[in-house]
Amino acid sequence: MISDRPILLRTGAAFAALLLLLFALGVGAAVGETAIPLDVVAKTVANRLWHAGYPLEPIDEGIIWNYRLSRAMVAACCGSALALCGVILQSLLRNALADPYILGISAGASTGAVSVAILGIGAGALTLPAGAFLGALVAFGLVSALALRAGRGTSAIILAGIAGSQLFNALTSFIVTKAASAEQARGIMFWLLGNLSGVRWPDVWLALPVAILGLLVCLWHARALDAFTFGTESAASLGIPVRRVYVVLIAISALMTATMVSIVGSIGFVGLVIPHAARMVVGVRHGLLLPASALIGAIFMIAADVLSRVIIPGQVLPIGVITALFGAPAFALILSQRRSVL
Repeated sequence: MISDRPILLRTGAAFAALLLLLFALGVGAAVGETAIPLDVVAKTVANRLWHAGYPLEPIDEGIIWNYRLSRAMVAACCGSALALCGVILQSLLRNALADPYILGISAGASTGAVSVAILGIGAGALTLPAGAFLGALVAFGLVSALALRAGRGTSAIILAGIAGSQLFNALTSFIVTKAASAEQARGIMFWLLGNLSGVRWPDVWLALPVAILGLLVCLWHARALDAFTFGTESAASLGIPVRRVYVVLIAISALMTATMVSIVGSIGFVGLVIPHAARMVVGVRHGLLLPASALIGAIFMIAADVLSRVIIPGQVLPIGVITALFGAPAFALILSQRRSVL
């Protein structure tokens, strides 16, 4: 007779993770320059979704629903997506230093988004996310071609990614300097550091499906990612279609990174550090590592967003500054404890 205990444990863990995420979203909606109690956040959600009819201050309800809650949800989606991309790239490339930016995907997405916003490429037919996605694909194609030209191995694609990132970052700076007005340049530079100030519900309906799709695709390939831990030859010997898995997982990484960059700008260290933190908690099996990374990434980004709003009274810092302030020391600690990451 098969014991039901493992199923109950997995169900309980999933329920606990959902409660933790909901609590983090509540804190993200409650904490700010004007603090609002958590019960008011819950009542606001009940009023908006189920017409519960709780008597609330219109100002508090407007702040929670129109500003903070949508912002917290996009932050959670962004953190989850970037953390998943980090897990994918570190597993496929078998290099603990890989992250969503190593292939130049983020830099290419930034260039594509800036080209649409400032140069008007697409003549109005391309939206900012579409421009970012096309830029990410162009960057990925260029980096892949350069890596194939240089030779096989993970070091070749990592070096190609660094070169591609520098190239597209330079192109973005050139476009901003050459074509943007002073006001546009200021806004673009703030956005490139990571900015959630302009996030609203339409951004949630873009970010949420992409993050969920990315998590589902990654979980579907969890066994393949486990096999890649031992190298491509071992994965192929286990019946894993190596080329197809590479294409699918790199494509979903490009999609997630480009979507999040188009909404909030470039944010570093999330995809680099969060997978390592998740491995310390749940181990290296991707069936647990992927959802754990998504959850930790979501909570980390919500916390970073809250700090960006309250750390300096009356001023909002770029969220990329907060992630770097915490991510850089954390990654230095990881490097000091794991000398074999390279």
